[in-house]
Amino acid sequence: MALSVLHVAGLLATVFLIIGIGIYSGRKVSSGEDFSNGGGKAGAWIVCGAIMGTLVSGQATIGTAQLAFSFGMSAWWFTLGSGIGCLILALGFAAPYRRSGCATLLQIVSKEYGPKAETLGSVFCSIGIFISVVAQVLSATALLITIFPLNHLVAALLSIALMAFYVIFGGMWGAGMGGVAKLILLYVSSIVGGILVYGLANGYDGVLETLEALLASSPLGELNGLQGAEAVHQRFTSLFSRGASKDLGSCLSLLLGVLSTQTYAQAIWSAKTDRAAKKGALLSAVLIPPIGVACILIGLYMRGHCITADEISALQAAGQAVPAGMIPIASTSQVFPVFVVHFMPKLLGGVVLGTLFITVVGGGSGLALGMASILVTDIFARKSPRVRESGTNLVVTRTTILVILAAAAVVAILVPGAMINDFGFLSMGLRGAVVFLPLCGGLWFQGKIPGRFALAAIIAGPIAVLVGNFLALPFAPLFLGMAVCLAIMAVGYAVGRKKAPVGAGTSQK
Repeated sequence: MALSVLHVAGLLATVFLIIGIGIYSGRKVSSGEDFSNGGGKAGAWIVCGAIMGTLVSGQATIGTAQLAFSFGMSAWWFTLGSGIGCLILALGFAAPYRRSGCATLLQIVSKEYGPKAETLGSVFCSIGIFISVVAQVLSATALLITIFPLNHLVAALLSIALMAFYVIFGGMWGAGMGGVAKLILLYVSSIVGGILVYGLANGYDGVLETLEALLASSPLGELNGLQGAEAVHQRFTSLFSRGASKDLGSCLSLLLGVLSTQTYAQAIWSAKTDRAAKKGALLSAVLIPPIGVACILIGLYMRGHCITADEISALQAAGQAVPAGMIPIASTSQVFPVFVVHFMPKLLGGVVLGTLFITVVGGGSGLALGMASILVTDIFARKSPRVRESGTNLVVTRTTILVILAAAAVVAILVPGAMINDFGFLSMGLRGAVVFLPLCGGLWFQGKIPGRFALAAIIAGPIAVLVGNFLALPFAPLFLGMAVCLAIMAVGYAVGRKKAPVGAGTSQK
C-alpha cells in the first residue's frame, strides 16, 4: 500500500509526539514505586489514560473493524465488555483494591491463601498476559507491514522498540500520560471516521443498503453463507451473529479480564485518592464503548467496498466474476488502515495511522509493565530480598520488560497474524479463570475458604479453559473454566463453614 508524503508526515509526527511524552514522563520517575504505580499521585484522567492506554489496543480498534467486516455488530463485545468491566471495577473493586495495602492482585490472594497460591497464580497470570503482549506485537507488525515495505522480522523488532520507549522511561506515568494523549487522538480519529462513513454511505441505513445490494443475491454473498436480505441484516445487525454463547463468552472474558489483570489494578493504585481511582475507571467505562461503535461502522463500510484475496481466489475458482470497483486486500486485518488510506484526507490519515500504531504499542507496553510487576513483586522479590530495594527494583523491572518484549517478538515472528483475536480472548479468559474467584475470596470471604481449595481452583480453572479450547464445546471455554473454579471454591466454602474457622484465612493454610 503506497503512502503519500503527507501520510508519512502525519504518522511520524504522531509517533514522535507519544515518544516525547514517554521521555518527558520519565522525569517523574525516581523510584520503583514511581515507576510501577506513579507514586500514588495520579489524577482521574491519568488513571483513565493508563487503563485505556492498555485496554483500547489492537483488538479494540483494528480487530474490531476486522470482526465487523465479517460479523457486524457482534464485534462490539470487546469494547462493550471492556466498558462493563471498567464500570464494575469502579463501583465494586477500586476501593477494596486500595484498602488491601497490596501492590499486586496476587498479593491479595497470598495474604488470604498463602505464598504457594501467589506463586502459581503469578505463573498462570503471566502466561495469560504474555499471550496478550504477543497479540499486540502481531497487530503492530501487521500494521507496519501493511503500510511500509518491511519484512516481518524488521517490523516485529521496530514494534517492540517503540513499546520499550513508550513504557521503559515512564512506567505508569508514561502509560498514563501517553494514554491520555492517545485517548484524544483516538476520539478525533473515531469521530472523523464515523462522520466520513455517514457522509459517504448516507447514514447507517445507507451502509446496510450497500451490503444488501452487494451480498443478498450474489456469488460473494453465497460464498459467505448469506442468501437474501434477511440473512444479511441478521449477520450484520445482531449482537449475537456468532452465536449467543460465543459472544456472551467473549463479553465475560473481557469483564473478568479487566477485574483480574494487574495492569488495570495498577492504574487504580496509581490514583492519589479513592475518588480519583473510581472516577478514572468510570471515565474509561463511558469512553471505551463508543470507540468500538466507530470501528464497527468502518468495518461495515469496508465490507461493502473491499474483497479479500481468498474471496477473489474462491470466486475465480468457481468461474464467477469479481465484483467491479472492489478494493482488494490481502486479509481482513487490513480493513482499518485501508479505509484510512483510501477515504481520509492524507495528512489526517497519517495521524490516524500513527494513532492506530501507538494504540497497539501502548497496549503491548502496558501489558508488559503489568506482567513485569507481577514477576518482580510476586516471584523475584521472594527469591532475592535485594530486589525490594527501590533502585534495584527499578532496574530489575525495566530489564524484565525488555525481556518480555523480546520474547514476544520471537513468538510473533513464528506465529501467523490470523490468530490475533484468538490470542486476545484466550488471554483474558485465562486471567479471569486464575485470579477472579480467589481474589474475591481474599477480599470478601476472609477466613471462610481453606487455602488448599483456592490453590486447586487457581490450577484447575485455567487448565479447564485451555482444554476447552481444544474441544468442540457448544459454549465458550471460559464458562467451563469458571464453572470448575466456582465449584471448587464453593466446596471450600462449605468445608470452611463446617470447620467454623476463627480469624483470617491465613490460619487455615
